[in-house]
Amino acid sequence: MRWQLHFKRLAIKNRHPAGGRQVTKDRSPILSIIGYFLLISGIAFGLLAPLEMYCFTLFSEGGRFHYEGFGFGSFMFGNIASQIIGYYVLATVLITLGYAHVKQKRWARTLSLAWLWSWLVIGAPLCVVGFFILVGSKDLSLTWVLLALVVLGSSYLVLPAALIRFYQGENVRQTLESRDPKHNLLEELPMPILVLGSLFLFYIVMLHILIFFNGIFPLFGAFRFGMTGITLLDLSIACCVCILWGTLRQRAWAWWLSVIWLGLFMFSTVITFITTNTTSLLSGLAFPPSELKFLSGIPVQGIHFAILVGVPLLITWFILLLSRRYFSERGF
Repeated sequence: MRWQLHFKRLAIKNRHPAGGRQVTKDRSPILSIIGYFLLISGIAFGLLAPLEMYCFTLFSEGGRFHYEGFGFGSFMFGNIASQIIGYYVLATVLITLGYAHVKQKRWARTLSLAWLWSWLVIGAPLCVVGFFILVGSKDLSLTWVLLALVVLGSSYLVLPAALIRFYQGENVRQTLESRDPKHNLLEELPMPILVLGSLFLFYIVMLHILIFFNGIFPLFGAFRFGMTGITLLDLSIACCVCILWGTLRQRAWAWWLSVIWLGLFMFSTVITFITTNTTSLLSGLAFPPSELKFLSGIPVQGIHFAILVGVPLLITWFILLLSRRYFSERGF
């Protein structure tokens, strides 16, 4: 009888009064810790974004780091603008997830998994670009370079893999369901749909960032710049917005449109980078002489950019092909 009484006490201890659901292991303390960490990090990035704008004054005429040619269209201007956008995106993502974790919302698990899977698609090129920007803009010792490699490598593979395993666990699912019994709209969407939606939202942001770099757009073997490139970027952004809306509504036309557009854009990007040499690319970007001198010394070729950009697009395209059954034949 003692063992029966013992298990009865365990059942009562793991039962949440509000939801009445039995939890194998209560993960609410861990979820709360994660939530507060995400909230603090998100607020920090949110505060950092406006402060980063001050860098424009440092590089503008009269600033401490000013050089001839700095302005809209220069590499450094686009780099600073991209970082500011990235800080705001991180702040939005982290604060949203932090709130969901602290409040023990069941959609915290769903959204976390969707964004973690998305990160495995786009994280590698972002880590590579971030590493080269860090090394190129900072005078780092070998120790700090190796530390940066370890941190970036862990943030792409080790940490996401551990978190995916954590959120997929039955204990997390039962813990959140016991504290938030009501179903939500996010849970009704299949995970591939949420991942695709996250990826297309990311591509929309990235297409906006390309405008800062003289409107560069790859068009089947040749880059377009200036107003022509910006117009093509504008049309691509509009197409991605339509795809995003239709994907989240699981419309069949969105699947067809995304497969066709993404396939063409991927082929256009890869073939353009492969057939264009670095000198021609830098010439079209029309960066200031000091930036051209620095960038021309980086040992990268078109094939490297083709792999860096083409692999995430190819993975997204394959996810689309495998997700056909989640798109219905319903109308708009």
